[in-house]
Parts: sequence; structure tokens; C-alpha cells
Amino acid sequence: MSQTDRNAATSGDALIEEPENTLPEMTLEQLPPRLREAAARAGWTQLMPVQAKAIPYLLAGRDMMIQSRTGSGKTGAFILPILDRIDPKRDECQALVLVPTRELARQVAQEAEMLSGDSGARTASVYGGVRYGPQIEALRQGAHLVVGTPGRVLDHLLRRTLSLEHLKVLIFDEADRMLSMGFYPDMKQVQRYLPSRPVNACMFSATFPPHVISLARQFLHRPETLSLSRDHVHVTDTEHLYYTTPGMDKDRGLIRIIEIENPDSAIIFCNTKTKVHYVAVVLQRFGYDADELSSDLPQGAREKVLERVRQGTLRFLVATDVAARGLDIPELSHVIQYEPPEDPEAYIHRAGRTGRAGASGVAISLVAGVEKFELDRIAKRYGIDLQERPLPADEDVEAIVSQRVTALLEARLRERDKLQTERSQRFVPLARSLAENEDESDLIAMLLDDYYQQTLHAPPPRPAGEAAPPPEGREQKSGGQQRSRSRRSRRR
Repeated sequence: MSQTDRNAATSGDALIEEPENTLPEMTLEQLPPRLREAAARAGWTQLMPVQAKAIPYLLAGRDMMIQSRTGSGKTGAFILPILDRIDPKRDECQALVLVPTRELARQVAQEAEMLSGDSGARTASVYGGVRYGPQIEALRQGAHLVVGTPGRVLDHLLRRTLSLEHLKVLIFDEADRMLSMGFYPDMKQVQRYLPSRPVNACMFSATFPPHVISLARQFLHRPETLSLSRDHVHVTDTEHLYYTTPGMDKDRGLIRIIEIENPDSAIIFCNTKTKVHYVAVVLQRFGYDADELSSDLPQGAREKVLERVRQGTLRFLVATDVAARGLDIPELSHVIQYEPPEDPEAYIHRAGRTGRAGASGVAISLVAGVEKFELDRIAKRYGIDLQERPLPADEDVEAIVSQRVTALLEARLRERDKLQTERSQRFVPLARSLAENEDESDLIAMLLDDYYQQTLHAPPPRPAGEAAPPPEGREQKSGGQQRSRSRRSRRR
């Protein structure tokens, strides 16, 4: 992205790349007869904007990156063109849709079944956390469209219950969320099973930060970008988000936001030394790799914190503006403002610490009461496009964490050799017994919690090891940064 593009993006008036060979929008009446019948089955009276703009490109077989938010009608935008490409007479997987969560897998599969009706096109949804049996049976019956999470799709490929040899269409739905869920390694493994011939691929994402664009270039052939609204598209190095949180519950709100956002690394800014210490203690007590930096910190302790910052081995640094002066952390993924700065210009300095050197960045603000008006004033003064996100509920966190730990465990299971698998069989009766006994569920919860914390939130191990290639495709570094990135790749 050029400097001009960056300036425009910061001002909220992003320069959007449109396909050179632009196709006209399509109306419901202009759809092929087979697709008009599908739309009629779903009760559509007209196409939604994302459908009118995207369907022509997908019908033309062009590889596209399509900016679209949840609830915009994007599912229909790719399901209809898929139905147009499927041959119901051939009992083989002809289309694959990768999604980040089991809920979205079920939702996409249900819409596909509704639109396909009695056309003969069969759909199978595959995702983790449930039995393999029904999924294997659906695949054996010759599912034409498979919708699933990358981890479970990979499991079926390894088991040879799924083949992509005859694949025609590949869709990535909510690609930005797939990366935040940690599915990048599984997606790269799935890529090994794609046909050597070209496959028409499209990616839908609410945002296009650099790491999503990098993902698109790995899977799509010369992808073109289609934005649905210049007023809402985000093609920027830094996203500016805010959450409205109750003042007395801001610390718990921070925890829920961290679990949902899953930052690689972050500076959490507070306005006072007292608040810095409080937030750091809260994060540490919750099991996060966090430390504090303020003028009250003894010099020896300060040097230890700074050394971890320089090595890239500290995930969360809680600091005041004064204490953070002079710190340069080029790979900082998030800046979190626990409270808006007292000086409006400080917002720019804080947010400017992320999204550097071509990396994507996120600036998050937590506001309570009158703090919202102060943040609005800062946004208006500097032309910042602030996007509000709903504060996650405990149920939202529970769902995300459950699916994330399931994906982690399934990936770990795939890595076990025959001897390790045989050894673990001795615990199968105990696992079943504990699962069936409600009084013992706390034991299982404790083990899952320990594994999740140690895998995603614990400080990086001291022994040096080889790090996995990061999604952004940046060069590997040595020492502490390499170990830290190995852990970050698991979080992604």
C-alpha cells in the first residue's frame, strides 16, 4: 500500500481497487433459470447488494476477494453460483466452503440445502467437536458441496473419507475470522490436497488487512478485489475499533475482548500508574503472559520487562504513555486503550504503534459513560473511522474458546504416531466414564483449561526451537522472537 493509500485509509476514505474488467450488477430476473428456481424456493423477491454485485463474477469463474460483512447475504452470493457449477449426476465433491466455526458451517449448509431443493445437489457439513460417523456417511453418499472448518476437513482428507480430486470451486468464508481462530496451519495442509489443475477460488472477508491479502495470494490465482460499499470497506493497515463497557466491569470486558480478538501481542495503555498495576495484576491472575511498565517500577524490574519487549517474548505490556516512550515494537498486532487518553494527540501516538512495516494492526478502545463522547471527539478531530463492536458476552467467549481448543486438540491428535495413539487408548474408558458423570465434569474442564492456557497464553518456552512460517510471510528471526512466533502461529 502506498503512502497515499495509507493516508486515505486513515482518513476513512480508502482507495478501493475494483476489477479492471468490471461486470454489471445482476437482477433476480437475469439469473439462469435453474438459479431463479432456487431463489424462488428461498422466497427471494430481489437480490441483496452483495449478491447482485458478486454473482456475475462467480458465474464467470473469476478468482475474487470480496469484502462483505456478516448478515449481508453473502452466503447466497456464493451458494447460487456453486449450484450452477455442480453436476448432480456425479457423486463427488465439486465445491468446498471453508468456514471458521461450526455454527457458520451449519448455517451455510442449511441455506445450501434450502436453495438446492430437489435439484439433486447434496450438501455435507463437517466440523470438530462431534462424532465422525454421520459426517463420513454423508461424504460416502457422494456430497457435491462440503462445508466445514479447516481442521475437520483436513481430518477427513487424511482419513481418505473426502477427496478433492474433482473440485471445481473453493470458497473461504469469513477469512479474517479463520485466521484469528488459528486455522492457518490446517488451511496450508488442506492446500496439499487441492488438484494440481486450476480451481476457481473466492474469498469473503469483512476486512482486508495485509495478512488476509497474503492468504488470498496463497490460494487464489491473481485475485481481484470487489468492495461492496466505499463507506464501510476497510483496506487499511490499522483498524480502529471500540467497545462500550460498563465502568465497574471494564476489567472483565477486557478479558472477554482479548479472548475473542486473540492478539498476537499488545500494549495496553492506561492513564495512571495505579491503573497500570491493577490491569497487569488482573491479566496475570487470569493466566496471561503480561507485565507492567510505569515510572514506579524499580530499575532492575524495568530492565527485565524491557528485555522481554526487545526480544519479542512478552505478549501483553501494560503501560502509561510516559513509560512507553521510546519503545519500538515493530510487530505489535494490537494497541488496546483501557481508557481514552487525556490528551487527544496521544491517541494517534498510541494507535500508531501497531500496523507497522506492512503488518496489519488493530487499535481497540474501551469506553464507559462519558468516555464515549471523548473518543468521538478524537475521531472527529483526526478523521478516524471508528467501528463499534458489541461487547462479547460470556457465552460468546465460551463458544469461541471451545472451538479453538477443539481445533488445537484435533491438530495435536493428528501429530501422534501409532505408538502414542496406542498408549492413549488405555485412557479411553476413563474419558468415557468422566464424560458420563456430571459430578466429574470439573476434572475435564480443568484439564482443558490448563491445556488451553499453556498452549495460547503461557510465556514462551525457554529452549530454542524451529518456528512455523507466519501467515504474513515475514522472514524468520532468531532467539526469543523466533520462539514467540512459534507460539503466535498456534494462536492464529
